[in-house]
Amino acid sequence: MIVARILAILAGGGLVLTTLGSAVKTVVVPRATTSYITRKLFGVMRRVFGVLAHPRRPYETRDGILALFSPVCLILLPAVWVALTVLGFTAIFWGFGGLSLRESFLTSGSSILTLGVLFHKDLPHASVTFVEATIGLGLVSLMISYLPTMYSSFSRREQLVGMLEVRAGLPPSPAEMLLRYEGIGWLGNISTELLPAWEGWFADIEESHSSHPALVYFRSTHPERNWVTAAGVVLDTASLLLSVVDVPWSPQAALLVRSGSFSLRRVSATFRIAFDPNPKPTDPISISRREFDVLCVELQAGGVPLKADRDQAWSDFSGWRVNYDPVLVGLAKLVVAPPARWSSDRLIA
Repeated sequence: MIVARILAILAGGGLVLTTLGSAVKTVVVPRATTSYITRKLFGVMRRVFGVLAHPRRPYETRDGILALFSPVCLILLPAVWVALTVLGFTAIFWGFGGLSLRESFLTSGSSILTLGVLFHKDLPHASVTFVEATIGLGLVSLMISYLPTMYSSFSRREQLVGMLEVRAGLPPSPAEMLLRYEGIGWLGNISTELLPAWEGWFADIEESHSSHPALVYFRSTHPERNWVTAAGVVLDTASLLLSVVDVPWSPQAALLVRSGSFSLRRVSATFRIAFDPNPKPTDPISISRREFDVLCVELQAGGVPLKADRDQAWSDFSGWRVNYDPVLVGLAKLVVAPPARWSSDRLIA
């Protein structure tokens, strides 16, 4: 019996420490690190929501269901932490002796919620009660500080995503973007007017969506808006400026493609989306030459000046796109992004 109680204390303590480690990794550690508990919860809930948001349903219905995924997981996560902590301390209370399993459970629940319904005055049980109550308050404090941080990052992300509709349409398209800038006589200023803000946006996405992966699943207020498709449109626009549009060379566009590629890769690494960190310019991409030529015809018909050598333009565009193509498509699949040209439409192409 003594051995069983010692094992119960060790097992309960291990469960409590594992739970605390999950909370610290998820909320406190400012880098791309996740815990088994968090991954398991999101994985289970993702399967549940995958069934509810079946592909046969209309996209608007699926979007409404999937919009609840991340918030529901964030509500369940502290509940899971509390439940595991209660279970761990139940084993510890029982291991110290003098209490049945029922009494140990009731004491553990009373302690973590600081209700004080059951309190044992002997030093071992009183000490464990104080420790559990402190942990309970700590978990609540972590979540109180965690949620405002999450929604602040979401709000920053959505500002530029919402503004993109004016420039690239809805759903957004790189062709629409270039045609509108040409239509207002601002094509030559696109590198200075648009791209610097998005370079900062990508840096923010890399930091926030790697540190808090739940943000990846947060959906925009409009069903046809999505941060992944917005990222794809801006990166494709920069790649087209560098390869096919006949404008002066844009260092800002080159830097944007590089920063955007790094950002999406590091977010993708958090979700174990496969990509080649050192792709060759000649590696295949998800866009066909025919699709590229169709877009060039659209741009030319809209008055956008294009470079004469179309073969070289395709080669240059492929060389830029290959840096972010697999992670863009992978993230679009992960978040079930709305249909958009050259990003989420690759999933059904």
